[in-house]
Amino acid sequence: PCDIMLVAAMNPCPCGNFGNPKGKCTCSQNMIQNYLGKISRPVLDRIDIQVEASSIKYEDLQNKEKTELFIEDVKNKYQAKLEEVKEIQQKRFAGTEIRSNSKIPPAYLHEMCPMDENAKKMLSDCFDKMGLSARAYDRILKVARTCADLSGSEIIRRQDISSAVNFRSLDRKYWGAGK
Repeated sequence: PCDIMLVAAMNPCPCGNFGNPKGKCTCSQNMIQNYLGKISRPVLDRIDIQVEASSIKYEDLQNKEKTELFIEDVKNKYQAKLEEVKEIQQKRFAGTEIRSNSKIPPAYLHEMCPMDENAKKMLSDCFDKMGLSARAYDRILKVARTCADLSGSEIIRRQDISSAVNFRSLDRKYWGAGK
C-alpha cells in the first residue's frame, strides 16, 4: 500500500482536438477509441476528481504579469478557505488515525458523511443512471464531504453531491456509460 496524490493529464484524442469547439479533430472514430482505450474504466474509477481543462488563449500565455497576478489572486483567495477546511477535518478526525476526507474508511462513511434527503435521492439517481461502482460511490461521498466542508455545511447537500458527481464525469463523457 502507498499513499500518493496522482495528478495526470491526457488529450481526448491523438490530435488533441476531439470535443474542442475551437479546434477541428482530424482523428477517425477508431483512432479516438484506440487512444482512449489506453486508459481502462477501472483505472478511471480510482481517480477521485477528473476535470476537463479548456484551452488557453495565446494572449494569456504572452502576458506573464497578468498570469502571475492571476495565480497570486487565486492563492490569496483560496489559501484561507483551505486552511479552514483543514481545521474542520482535524476536528472531525480528532482521536483517530484519519487525517483527511479522502482517507475515511468505508465503515465510517455514513457516520462522517451524513446527507440530507435530497442528497441521498440525487446520489441514488446518479448511481442508477450512471452505473456507478461501489468504489465510485465511496469516492463521490468523500469528495461531497469536502464540498460540504468548503461551504461550511455539517451535512452533505444535493449541491455537494452534484459537484462531486461532476468531478467524475469525464469517464462517462469520453469512455461512454456502460462500456
